[in-house]
Amino acid sequence: MSEFTAITEEEFRRLCEFIYRRTGMVFTEAKRYYIERRLVERMSIAGSGSFASYFARLRTDVDREIERLINAVTVNETYFYREDHQLRCMTNDLLADRLKHKARGETIRIWSVPCSTGEEPFSIAIWLLENWRLVDQYDIEIVGSDIDTTVMEKAHAGVFGKRALMRLTDDLVRRYFEPQGAEIWKIIEELRQSVLFTPVNLVDPVETRRHGRFDIIFCRNVLIYFDDASRRVAAENLYENLMPGGFICLGHTESMSRISPLFSVRRFTDAIVYQKATEGPA
Repeated sequence: MSEFTAITEEEFRRLCEFIYRRTGMVFTEAKRYYIERRLVERMSIAGSGSFASYFARLRTDVDREIERLINAVTVNETYFYREDHQLRCMTNDLLADRLKHKARGETIRIWSVPCSTGEEPFSIAIWLLENWRLVDQYDIEIVGSDIDTTVMEKAHAGVFGKRALMRLTDDLVRRYFEPQGAEIWKIIEELRQSVLFTPVNLVDPVETRRHGRFDIIFCRNVLIYFDDASRRVAAENLYENLMPGGFICLGHTESMSRISPLFSVRRFTDAIVYQKATEGPA
C-alpha cells in the first residue's frame, strides 16, 4: 500500500456520502487529509489494493469493516471534569427539578452520549459522590454510549493517562484511581462497575430507543459533526429518549434552539440546558 497516496475527488465524495448515510457525520474537503490517512490505514490492514475493492468490501460488510472504519474516523478528545459548569448545574438545579417527579429510592437515569473513552460518565459518577448530598438515597443509573466500539472497550477498562486526569485534584485521584505504572491510573472497581457502556448510533431510532428514557442526557460536542438534517434526526431521537421534563446538556458551541423546536430553553446559574415538556400532571 505504500504506493497509495490519495483518492480521487469522486472517491472521496462517495466515501463521505457512505459514512454520512451510516452515521449522520459530515466530512467536507477541509477534512480530506484526515479521512485519507485513516482510509489508507484501514485499506492496508484489510489488504485492499484499491479504493474500489475496499469500497466493495464496505458495501457487503461481511466482516464488520464498516465498524472499524467508523472507529477510525471518529474524534474522541476528552478528559475528566470537562465543562464542569454543567456538572454543577446538574447537582444544583437539574436533579432538584427531576426529584419533584420521583419517589424516594426511585431510579435516576443519566446518559452520556457520546461517552468516548469514559471520562465523561465516570466524571458524572465522581461528581455525584462528591457534590450531591442525596446520592445515597436514590438508585442512580449511568449509561455511557458511543458509535465507536473501540473507545467503549477502553472506557470499560477504565485505564487513563495523566492528561485525562489533569483537572482532578490529587485527593480525587488518590480516592478513585489506582496507580498502574508510570503516569497510568485505573479507576477503582466499584466506580467502574457503576457505569454501563453500550453502542449507539444517534441517527438510528431503533438503536437509541432501546436504551429507554433518561432524566438527564449529556450530549456534548457531537452534533457539530452533523449537517442540519442529521442534527434534526438526532434531536428527535434524543427527545424520545428523555423522560417528560427531562434535560439535555449540549456542548458550549451547540444550541438546540437552532436545531429543533421540541425543547424549551432553561437558563440556570451555571449553564443553559434544554428541557422536554412535562406530559400530563406533574
